[in-house]
Amino acid sequence: MYPLISKISTTVRSFIQLYGLRLGFLIGSRFAPETTVRRAARLFSTPFASSRSRALAAPSHGASEGRLEVDGHDIATYVWGDPRTQPYVLFAHGWSSHGTRIAPWLEGLRADGYAVVAFDQPAHGKSAGRQSTLPDFTRHLLAVGRHYGPAAAVIGHSLGGAATLLAMARGLRAERAVLIAPAADPVAAAHRFARLVWIGEHLCRRMFAYFEQRIGIGFEEQQAHLNAPVIASPALIVHDLGDREVPWSEGERYARYWPDSRLLSTTGLGHKRVLEDRSVIEAGRRFLHGEAVGDRLVSSPNLPYGWA
Repeated sequence: MYPLISKISTTVRSFIQLYGLRLGFLIGSRFAPETTVRRAARLFSTPFASSRSRALAAPSHGASEGRLEVDGHDIATYVWGDPRTQPYVLFAHGWSSHGTRIAPWLEGLRADGYAVVAFDQPAHGKSAGRQSTLPDFTRHLLAVGRHYGPAAAVIGHSLGGAATLLAMARGLRAERAVLIAPAADPVAAAHRFARLVWIGEHLCRRMFAYFEQRIGIGFEEQQAHLNAPVIASPALIVHDLGDREVPWSEGERYARYWPDSRLLSTTGLGHKRVLEDRSVIEAGRRFLHGEAVGDRLVSSPNLPYGWA
């Protein structure tokens, strides 16, 4: 009974905090729009504080832990095996996550002869920083890839999938890619965020402009369908039909526009459990062995995203 009471209490507190946040943004949108835009941008680029505690509590499963400096950020790295002498798999975690989320894959990948490299993005896990964006994710993934050399494969989850796409389009060397529940559209993500915190369309557009001025790249430029066509390496896209955080249609968009890719759709796994599901891991390993996994899609400008 006590755990149930605790869960209900936590849910009530979260509900009150969310509505307090929404009311603050609603009032601020009317009376202090510029301050509200900056506040919304800061919140949009700040990972959940709990990601730190989860990373510190998570076991490293025997990893050789190190540090790597990228753009003045102190980045935590995790290595299993020896990437200098073994083909290695590079893992890119998602938003408010951490590198050791690759743990369920380790046994199979190591048995297949791969070393594995993971890291915590800035403001995540054991890495320094307070805020992060998709361009940060992309830039740090590129830097880690350059440090360890060409990878046999890269596995990206959620925002890490988006960063994987952008990094490979910008020169990250990997023979294959497995993208799990990848986010395809930062524009759509920003609109979902705006609806969640009750800032209107006009302030959402101003938030775009604020970010683009800061990071030097437009939201539209980072969309999957504009970057996937230039990538030659084969990819397996895995996405759950019931994903409530990143819609299945975004994974479908990757598979439609990535020239040498296939789509594996799952059911009942959602956004997070799909990364650790045994059948998904086995499908990923078969793909890395060169097997055809999932369905082949063909792009068409006559269909909306989400339809094959």
